[in-house]
Amino acid sequence: MNDQSSGPAADLTTDEKIALTGGQDFWHLHSFPDKGLPDVMVSDGPHGLRTQKGDSDMLGLNDSVEATCFPPAVGLSATWSPRTAGAVAAAIAEEARAEGVSVVLGPGMNIKRSPLCGRNFEYFSEDPHLAGEMAVGYVDGMQDAGVGTSIKHFALNNQETDRMRVDVEVDERTKQEIYLRAFRSVVTRSQPWTVMCSYNSVGGTLVSQNHHLLTEVLRDQWGFEGVVVSDWGAVVDRPASVAAGLDLQMPADTGAEQDLRDAVAAGDYDQGALDRAADRVAALILRSAENADPDAAYDRDEHHAVARDAARKAIVLLTNDGTLPLAPDADVAVVGDFAQTPRYQGAGSSHVIPTRLSSALDAIREATGTEVPFARGFVPGDKADSALVEEAVEVARNAGTVLVFLGLGEDVESEGYDRTDMELPAEQVALLQEIQKVNDRVVVLLSNGSAVRFPSALLDASAVLETWLLGQAGGEAVADVLFGAVTPSGKLAETVPLRLEDVPSFLHFPGEASRVQYGEGLFVGYRGFDARGLDVQFPFGYGLSYTTFDYSDLELSSDDDGIHVALTVANTGERAGREVVQAYVSVPGSKVARAPRELKGFAEVELEAGASERVELTLAHADLQYWSVALHGWAVEGGTYHVAVGASSRDLRLEGDVEVTGDETIPEVTGATTPLEIAEMPGGEEKLESFMSSIGLMADPEMRKMAEQIPIGRLTGIGNVSREDLAAFIDSLNQR
Repeated sequence: MNDQSSGPAADLTTDEKIALTGGQDFWHLHSFPDKGLPDVMVSDGPHGLRTQKGDSDMLGLNDSVEATCFPPAVGLSATWSPRTAGAVAAAIAEEARAEGVSVVLGPGMNIKRSPLCGRNFEYFSEDPHLAGEMAVGYVDGMQDAGVGTSIKHFALNNQETDRMRVDVEVDERTKQEIYLRAFRSVVTRSQPWTVMCSYNSVGGTLVSQNHHLLTEVLRDQWGFEGVVVSDWGAVVDRPASVAAGLDLQMPADTGAEQDLRDAVAAGDYDQGALDRAADRVAALILRSAENADPDAAYDRDEHHAVARDAARKAIVLLTNDGTLPLAPDADVAVVGDFAQTPRYQGAGSSHVIPTRLSSALDAIREATGTEVPFARGFVPGDKADSALVEEAVEVARNAGTVLVFLGLGEDVESEGYDRTDMELPAEQVALLQEIQKVNDRVVVLLSNGSAVRFPSALLDASAVLETWLLGQAGGEAVADVLFGAVTPSGKLAETVPLRLEDVPSFLHFPGEASRVQYGEGLFVGYRGFDARGLDVQFPFGYGLSYTTFDYSDLELSSDDDGIHVALTVANTGERAGREVVQAYVSVPGSKVARAPRELKGFAEVELEAGASERVELTLAHADLQYWSVALHGWAVEGGTYHVAVGASSRDLRLEGDVEVTGDETIPEVTGATTPLEIAEMPGGEEKLESFMSSIGLMADPEMRKMAEQIPIGRLTGIGNVSREDLAAFIDSLNQR
């Protein structure tokens, strides 16, 4: 039978519509060529295409076709460059079209609530503004090239522990401002083709069945027009999920399909929900077909160059006593297994088979033109081997500079489980200590997908480079930075704490009994460290350079678009370099709880030595909003805003104040409203003084302080106010 809908699925039977709400197999949607709906394939690929040809294994983790492996999100985010994210995504889109893939499952954009999350390598940042801007760049880059994205994992999927079942308890303001904000930015500005819902529950309801998140927030509040697809295996009740706003369950599940068929046949199921889901999936298929190109191809060399450029920008110089950059003819030795066997991506569903893979050891030897001595030093995941350590010490003993490659292996961080601590493996730290006994020029290069604690041996190094995970061109990028072909310009997208116990979520991660409470509230990442005045190892936004930058001539203004910031940045060093200018905002005297400062804008500027440039950025109105619990919506608080601009969250070079006009609506006064709240309303203080003085509650200072917080409806008893007088007072306040 056919229904009366007029959308893209109008010509389908009910059974065909039901089929469209689920996959045909692991990677394909159902197709109905005779109805004009051809075959469509989706694929993993946040940092490179992971396309399986032929039969798929149960979890979709078998070998895939070769593809360019770009820096995962942990590295890409350290570029602080939405433009670079767009270039990477556009290249992935070219490869997707060449492989017949219509939608790439990414980017991952969940907030890094804890450094222990095993999948942090696949996410951008602890800050929603940075995560949102990077994701917008990625989504625009890919979709402008004709391939859809699937922003994930919506929502509040911030740990791997019990990720299939864990229920998240979070207050509404924290949910909106921290965990949904980046998704909101991408949906409202870029309209991703699909949004992927997560496995977990929120407030006791599975996200896949959460009408509030999938319909009220995503569609009604944000205006999402695309397809809501499940994470693979996230649906337990397809009828309930489709009714809540899910459009497509993946992968194929014939039992779930029959469940929906039975529900519709029973006669009391919302046919409109099925029609809407089928129409959205059909529209996605048609859109995919319009952008398909059977003759599509790509240049592997060009894409490797894109990967190398992104990797160069991702490397963060954490410490440097002047040892770096090295001269091309420097006498160096290399120690550490990661130098010859790079840790260049994370483990799990995003694992890419690269088109080629450069090691740092080979790239260093090419840069120096010599057979640089190398010692393995350790085997990732194994206990210390005294023979390997002794060999490494001997190699290091006579070198001018020792380059030591340390980090975390795939056995420590991966999709599917969380880390248990923030430590570098003990055998690697011990190796570093032994090397430092025989050589005082030691440069450490870290490979890891999330922050690690810095033992004293790391702090004693001549220089430390945080290389994160850099993709297939990471070896070349490392050599480029070491020998000064490129000036390092990466900035931390997550705080490096002194110790795990300082992390704001420490007491609440990962929860217990399939329940986690986000007890730190708004104070995630640097917000929490700053609010408590805690020292950190390296602050959010931090990163050194081989050159220096001067900031001057700050100008601030505001209008309906937001706060406009202008300043001059000058390269005062002797090398060309890229600087990331960061703008943080605070609202002194705010009536709501806020962090001491929040990132609200940033811009990258590339300058030759001695050059300067006027940098302008707008801190958008939407980014200045907070979630008003009283109004149940977004609002900009009016008043004086303090803007601080600098090179990190704790290196603020210029500061100033600007007046911002608010857009908060005045809530209706009820018996639950307090005198304190009335006094803040336009004209409220004068009416309040008159009313309260008539009952003698404002004359005495101590009594006044107590009375300010008494809901006015209680005054019929406490203040002996008649109900008629109270009603008249409330009416006078609500007449606006």
